[in-house]
Amino acid sequence: MNITPDQTVYWQWEWLHINATIVFTWVVMILLVGGSWLITRKLTIEAEIPRWQNMLEVVVTTINDQIRDVSGQDASRFLPFIGTLFLYILTSNLLELIPGFVAPTGSLSTTTALAISVFVAVPLFGIASDGIGGYLKQYVQPTFLMLPFNIIGELTRTISLAVRLYGNIMSGTVIVGILLSLTPFFFPLVMQLLGLITGTVQAYIFAMLAMVYIASATAAHEKAKTNESNESASKDKPESKPKPNPN
Repeated sequence: MNITPDQTVYWQWEWLHINATIVFTWVVMILLVGGSWLITRKLTIEAEIPRWQNMLEVVVTTINDQIRDVSGQDASRFLPFIGTLFLYILTSNLLELIPGFVAPTGSLSTTTALAISVFVAVPLFGIASDGIGGYLKQYVQPTFLMLPFNIIGELTRTISLAVRLYGNIMSGTVIVGILLSLTPFFFPLVMQLLGLITGTVQAYIFAMLAMVYIASATAAHEKAKTNESNESASKDKPESKPKPNPN
C-alpha cells in the first residue's frame, strides 16, 4: 500500500517524473478554477439569482465572517489568500471519497508548499500594514534578546502547519487501507465518513491558523489606527463648561 501519493509514479524520464501528487493537484486546481469561472461568468444582482451563485455567495460570506471574527480586522484583504487555502484543502480532502482519487494533501510536499505560502504571506501582510521597520520591530519585543526565539518560532510554526495537515490526512488513509484489508464492507464506509469530517475540520484549522499568524503580524497597525481614532474623537468632542453657581 502506498502511504503517500508521491510513491505513485505515472510517468518518468530520467530524473523527471509525474506522480499522483502532481496529477491530482492539477485536477483540484482545474476544478476550482473552472467551477469559479462557470459560476461567476453570469453574475446577477436580480431578486432571483441562480442556485450556484447563491451557494458561492454563502461560501464567500461564511469565510469572510470567520476571518473577521478571528482577526478582528477588515476581512476583505485577507479573503483571497485564506479563502483559497481553505477551498483547496477542503476540495482535495473531499474528493478522496471518489474511488481512484488520492488527496494531494496526503503528500508532505504539498502540505510543505502550503505552509511555506503562509510563511511568506505573514511578513508580506505585516509589512503592508506596519512597514518594514514596524514589522521587524516585533521580533525584538519586549527585548532584543527575544530575536532568535521569535525567528525560531516562525520556522517551527511553519513546520507544524505542514506536518499537522500531512499527518492527519495520511493517518486517515492508512487506517482505511488497514480496515479495508480486514473487513472490506462496513468499517471502511464508516472511516470514509469520519475522513470526510476530519478533512473538513483540517481545512478549517489550517486556514484559521494561517489567519491567526497573519493577524498577529498586522495587529500593531490596527491597534495604532484605533488609538488614533480614539484620540481624534476625544479632541473633536466639545468640552462642557461648568454651570455658574446661582448663589
